[in-house]
Amino acid sequence: MKVVIVGGGAGGMSTASNIRRLDKDAEITVITRDENVAYSPCAIPYVLSGKISSFDDIIMKTPDDYKEVNIDVLIKSEVTAVDSSKKTITYENADGEKTIDYDKLVLATGGNPFVPPMDGVDLEGVFQIRNIDDGRKVQEWAKTSKSAVVTGAGLIGIEIVYALKELGLNVTLSEMMPQIVPRSLDSDMAAILTRYLKMENIHVMLGEPITKLEGEDGKVKKAYFGDGSCIDADMVILATGVRPELKLAKMAGCDIGRWAILVNEKMETSVEDVYALGDCVESQDLILQANTISHLGTTAVRESKTLARTITGKKSNFNPVLNAMVSKVGKLEFGAVGLTSSFAQQNNIKPIVEKVEALTRARYYPNAKPMDIKIICDCNGRIIGCQIIAEERVAERIDTMTLAITQGLSCFELSNVEFAYAPPVSMVTDPLVLAVEEVSKKFN
Repeated sequence: MKVVIVGGGAGGMSTASNIRRLDKDAEITVITRDENVAYSPCAIPYVLSGKISSFDDIIMKTPDDYKEVNIDVLIKSEVTAVDSSKKTITYENADGEKTIDYDKLVLATGGNPFVPPMDGVDLEGVFQIRNIDDGRKVQEWAKTSKSAVVTGAGLIGIEIVYALKELGLNVTLSEMMPQIVPRSLDSDMAAILTRYLKMENIHVMLGEPITKLEGEDGKVKKAYFGDGSCIDADMVILATGVRPELKLAKMAGCDIGRWAILVNEKMETSVEDVYALGDCVESQDLILQANTISHLGTTAVRESKTLARTITGKKSNFNPVLNAMVSKVGKLEFGAVGLTSSFAQQNNIKPIVEKVEALTRARYYPNAKPMDIKIICDCNGRIIGCQIIAEERVAERIDTMTLAITQGLSCFELSNVEFAYAPPVSMVTDPLVLAVEEVSKKFN
């Protein structure tokens, strides 16, 4: 069996490794335009900030490592054509153009950074961060910069702006929406994070997108905003999200949904023997039972396990997603899972909401940190969302809430679940229990 995988990100490389574990004889070829494979793009901001000493440290495997397990990785290679009727793909690299055949084709093409339509985006010092090479360029440019603007206040934007602050730059975070992290946090929780960023001397501009960039001698120098204001910017980072890369999927004849490639629970596309995963596919939202986008590495890795089992003839279905996330900027951790109350309302769900303040440890134990928790339920008391901000122990509680929502638990049921306790790690009544007990009071 010849398997060709297009894309060397988390989805593509995990699929290759999982197929090899299940089938020792499959002929596996991965084709990627990048130079590096098997690294975590999520780690790039932490290399820039100095928390991780080198970009080399976040590269977990090289093409030679994969060669040892009989996986052929072609780097710096661009796939230019797919013919699903003949089962061939064509790619180009330094050695020229070549066409190869396949039995199974996996599209793990990811997404392309969205470039806002404005003047000045082609100036030197304007960056997007898609891979390690982009990270190295930002790191080098920052050495001679005094000011920076990051536009787009999603996870990457927030992590990058904090990293540049750590390097000593005067930084501004710009977001066209009236709050930061709009996909994962409600405005009241986002406000807690915004206050922290401002305390860390990060200038935050909300509801004011950049309208144009101005340069001098071909290098960016100023950023202009919708209200007419202007600030100095020796460098600008466009963290304005990604759009699924669909060119090859369309060549292959795959059905495309509202945003990305349509796949079933086995990661099969509409074309026989063509599969897809990662940022280029649509997933099903567990709560809404409708298609959504899940641009998370954890989703791609889970999808790769299902896809590998499908290709090797074993049973497996990919479950709907809740887009559980967690991040850390400076001392502050923040996480979320499920629907925000605002997104629930947009989808005709009346949310029943409660926000509580608790502590990460017993009140009398040294260094107990404040923890803000927001619980969102539907009108029947079923938990449909949770958001948490604290200086510690956020991730494990988001994981707990992910399991609770997946199992369809109500706030009443979770309030009676047994939780472990010790003064150094929790209150005797866990903060999650406090939160669901409070929201339970809103029901008759």
